[in-house]
Amino acid sequence: MSQTQAIVIGAGPGGYPCAIRLAQLGIETTVIEREHWGGVCLNVGCIPSKALINASNTYQELTHASEQGFVLEGDVSVDMERLQAWKQSVVDKLTGGVRHLLKANGVTMMSGTARLVSRNEIELTSSEGTRRLTADHIVLATGSSPIEIPGFSFSDPAVLDSTKALALSALPERLVVIGGGYIGLEMGGVFSRLGTGVTVVEMMDQLLPGFDPDVVRVLSRRLKKEGVTSLLQTRALGWEQADEGIVVKVEGPKGAQDLPCDHVLVTVGRRPNTRDLGLEALSVEMDGLFIKVDPKMRTSVPGLYAIGDIVGNPMLAHKATHEGEIAAEVIAGREVQFDARTVPAVVFTEPEVATAGLTEPECKEQGLAYRVGKVPFTAIGKAIANNATEGFVKVLIDAETHLILGITIVGHHASDLISEAALAIEMSAEALDIGLTIHPHPTLGEGVMEAAKAALGEAIHILNR
Repeated sequence: MSQTQAIVIGAGPGGYPCAIRLAQLGIETTVIEREHWGGVCLNVGCIPSKALINASNTYQELTHASEQGFVLEGDVSVDMERLQAWKQSVVDKLTGGVRHLLKANGVTMMSGTARLVSRNEIELTSSEGTRRLTADHIVLATGSSPIEIPGFSFSDPAVLDSTKALALSALPERLVVIGGGYIGLEMGGVFSRLGTGVTVVEMMDQLLPGFDPDVVRVLSRRLKKEGVTSLLQTRALGWEQADEGIVVKVEGPKGAQDLPCDHVLVTVGRRPNTRDLGLEALSVEMDGLFIKVDPKMRTSVPGLYAIGDIVGNPMLAHKATHEGEIAAEVIAGREVQFDARTVPAVVFTEPEVATAGLTEPECKEQGLAYRVGKVPFTAIGKAIANNATEGFVKVLIDAETHLILGITIVGHHASDLISEAALAIEMSAEALDIGLTIHPHPTLGEGVMEAAKAALGEAIHILNR
């Protein structure tokens, strides 16, 4: 039996910042990781996918370099083995950094599978056997896993989840993606830009269900231009082996269809990893599949905390990090709680999509009186110089108070621009707070300033409504 003050189960983007912050606050801390130091995000999710997205964008830029006056001798080709090696080098740098930071901050690191035995005791199973650890405080940060659908088992080599797709050593000629959400479109876009023929199968009536239709129209045009086929209101029924590759069977508005391909990628969502944690024995209060927590990240069991994907949507790495730091501060006796006004979200498609606060459909659904300022990137000098004019910035403000309700951006570097929007909403900024802030020229950030002015009818570089 080992005793410590705090145990964090899971070293992903929620768990490792929680453990580091606990140690910084003088709490003796042990962090336990079953498989990946840095979690899914750093190893088989956010980071490797963005590395491949960046590489595919570079490849596309090279193949269109002649538009800007560059002459490349011969064809540009993709060496998937070298690409995968580069991607892994990115992952190794970051995961090595996580281990270094945990060690440097004095956190005890253990590998294995942890299960709750009581409110302050866990059982740890590893290659060295089974042992028990006790702590005054236990933080659950076990993340999530891809959802498997009937007829498409991830145990079959032809059926890919996001983890397997990120590790392909050969570029498939044809790929069917089941699920037109952010993961499906990000990964489908990577393979499409690298030369794979991609078909996206989505049950709903639009890609990125729940997103602003204005955004989806921009993205759909780009996908069509890249040769991606989108089948909406279409259900995947199953698949069978063929002479060459496999055939995915779907049914939609045009009836039954057979889609020949080399692999099928299933990206219909993620499930919280709450099974086999021992929650039932402690009668931990649940909210469906998620663990129910209060704003201080406390569960219904005293001394037991939960953060990240296992506590509910949005299942995003940066939300998990924020919750992990809150849990650490609460354990250290500080008066803090989760009270963020917005959790920004980014879809790393091409072009990128980013939102903070309310979207226009949400404003309509809530019956709010609002005004819109919308500026296309075709009106922004830096976007034209970047040869990246797809998309727009949309600012939504309260019709009476002019408070920023939400900002939606679709376009080049939307992921970098959205932080200004999140800060504006956190600070209860008005449109003029952004509009009167001098933005450097020429930058893409001018689009946010101009859209805020447009919501007031004071835009300079577009015609006001």
